Amino acid sequence: MPLAAPKLDDRLFQDLVDEAKKRIPHYTSEWTDHNVSDPGVTLIELFAWLTETTLYRLNRVPERHYVKFLEMLGVTLHAPVPAKAPVTFWLSAPVEADVVIPAGTEVASTQTETERSIVFTTDADFTITAPQFSQVFSETMGQDKSDFRSSPRLSALAAGLSAQQQFRVFSETPQVGDALYLGFDNDLSHHILRLETEWDNAGGRGPNPDLPPYVWEASSPNPDRPWALCFAEIDNTRALNSNGRIQIHTPAMGQTTVNGKKLFWVRVRVKEITRAEREEGMRPYTSSPLLRKLTASTHGGVILSTHAQAIRDELLGQSDGSPGQRFFLQVTPILARREGETLLVHVSGEGAQVWTEVKDFADSHADSRHFTLDSVTGELRFGPAIRQPDGAIKRYGAIPPRGANLVFKQYRYGGGEEGNVEAGIINTLKTAIPYVDRVSNRQAAWGGLDEETLEDAMVRAPKIMRHRDRAVTAADYEDLALQTPGVTIGRVRCLQPEPSEGGRVAPGQVYVLVIPRVRRPEGFLTPEELQLDDGDVGRLTAFLDERRLLATRLFVRAPAYRWVAARVRLRANPDAVQTAVEQEILARLYRFLNPLTGGPRGDGWPFGRELFLSDVYQSLQGTPNVQFIRSVELYITEPGSGPQGEPVESVEVVAHGIIASGTHVVEFV
Repeated sequence: MPLAAPKLDDRLFQDLVDEAKKRIPHYTSEWTDHNVSDPGVTLIELFAWLTETTLYRLNRVPERHYVKFLEMLGVTLHAPVPAKAPVTFWLSAPVEADVVIPAGTEVASTQTETERSIVFTTDADFTITAPQFSQVFSETMGQDKSDFRSSPRLSALAAGLSAQQQFRVFSETPQVGDALYLGFDNDLSHHILRLETEWDNAGGRGPNPDLPPYVWEASSPNPDRPWALCFAEIDNTRALNSNGRIQIHTPAMGQTTVNGKKLFWVRVRVKEITRAEREEGMRPYTSSPLLRKLTASTHGGVILSTHAQAIRDELLGQSDGSPGQRFFLQVTPILARREGETLLVHVSGEGAQVWTEVKDFADSHADSRHFTLDSVTGELRFGPAIRQPDGAIKRYGAIPPRGANLVFKQYRYGGGEEGNVEAGIINTLKTAIPYVDRVSNRQAAWGGLDEETLEDAMVRAPKIMRHRDRAVTAADYEDLALQTPGVTIGRVRCLQPEPSEGGRVAPGQVYVLVIPRVRRPEGFLTPEELQLDDGDVGRLTAFLDERRLLATRLFVRAPAYRWVAARVRLRANPDAVQTAVEQEILARLYRFLNPLTGGPRGDGWPFGRELFLSDVYQSLQGTPNVQFIRSVELYITEPGSGPQGEPVESVEVVAHGIIASGTHVVEFV
């Protein structure tokens, strides 16, 4: 069936007449006769008829004219956004020398008969280094016990200790917070750190070997969260009681002073066992594990990669010396240009000229080496020459000399939702690198978006007319943040800071709170998924900084997440499957207590809104196969953690804060 043409204005003759009559009392209150016999009403009907014919012709404007109208407003379709994925480069064996993974290294999924491979490229150079192990000590109940602080003792630990020398890593009766610290001289951010260990089998008594009561953490560059959780991929030591291997993935690390030493630290810390973990079988230590041997090595690194491929030194053609020339890049759509991705004009006898991409030629002069580039179509244009009223010809931008070769130094293409591949799909290294054995993606890729549709651009056009590419109001900041090239945003909120002491608000300060886009926003969101990428923060800040008022100070940051966990006790119907009921309850909780999909309207928990226990009850109403809900308890918890501490009736949220889910627990009665 044919597509129905959208109407720009759906008012008919009678609608226009009724609207005009409603305005009569406001403009001419003395006009009281609104019947069709009145001459004034006759004129209203005449003009309504003329207006209806105009609207009819306007509504028959074809879609291609919409595009032209949008172009007149400076609105162009947004190019696709590439997905990003952390890709692990595994070494064939530990090496002492550095292994450099250069920027632009291509990795891909497996190509099949029906699906082409999805190619990712690394964003920056990455060096996998061998760990420089320099400090070991244990912390027990806030009191440091310094052991193995000198290199000879570390060498002895690496060689192995006797039964008389073995090292107690926690206090004699381990307490929550006891930790073993491993200090390194070099930065091991995003490395795969392998620890080969030997333990006294009779040392750490008490815990369930399959559910050890500890976590691995690394010193963080974030002063607000000095320790970041490490992902323990392998731990076959049976809760530090058997000889074995521990393999962890480190996050971004920073130097921290511990025991008087400023190093890059990794620690294993005794954690507090939650009620849910205790019910699963986790048990505390009754005696400390005894360490006999410890060696550290690096087995790979995790590099952020982008769904893109690069084309270098593409010849576009030769200039004929005329204004307004157009050339086309071979592969589209083109991703947002990075530094160094631009046009080179090779002039005989002069060498290569570097030309600059601009949004338009409005501010270009006759000698400005400017060009525009459409990311969707790949069209590259030079400035036009326009005849002025006095007959003179004015050029907007320089023109490459006749015969000059036009070479685009580098550009990247790709992007789209097809790049949002599942975990484990990226498995092919397209360029051989010494000592690198294989690649994989432990996490699913995220952030890929297809190019903007015409309908979306039509919705965006009124916002552009409102802010005119200038950030003045809070809505301007929010709209512009969503349009920042190369940044995928889930939600954004602009606000002024809260009053400081004395009740005065700091003038000229604007906070732009950004929540990144995630692939599956309705489920459990980890702290890592909600963490802003430093590169995105930089791009947002630079983009908004060019458009803010001169007297305004801009701060781009994540909101203050208020992590909460709920414990729900309920009774299911006798014929119901408890696992299915539990999954439905958890799905509702994660969807409701969510910064992206939560809240009463389902469009994200409102910034600054307090959470009440009644809100949770309301979100669980009508759950299938539930007889009744006996109780709901709310807990303020740590990021990604379950219920801990005492339950609360409500959770206060600051103006720049928002609710996020920890780990919820469902119990059947």
